[in-house]
Amino acid sequence: MESIPAANRLLSNGANRDDLARLARASAYEALFGLLFRLTAYGQDDEAPEGSPGWRLMETTTAGDLTGRAIPSLHEDLLGMDPSGREGQDLFE
Repeated sequence: MESIPAANRLLSNGANRDDLARLARASAYEALFGLLFRLTAYGQDDEAPEGSPGWRLMETTTAGDLTGRAIPSLHEDLLGMDPSGREGQDLFE
């Protein structure tokens, strides 16, 4: 964490290392949740002109061919992927 100048300054001024680590993890979670939500839930840019193309995350075969099945709501599975098995509960304590 000391390699990040802002974190190093905070630690030098008495910040709690565990709190900083939790803040970094929560920020990463929020960023990834937002990205996955945009990729799999909407499929549209809210600020794009009407009629603009959208996107969809699609399943492929092992050869890379599309199966025709979309992968919806991937963001909803994110907390279940927590390797600690706690589903991110420690981020919000």
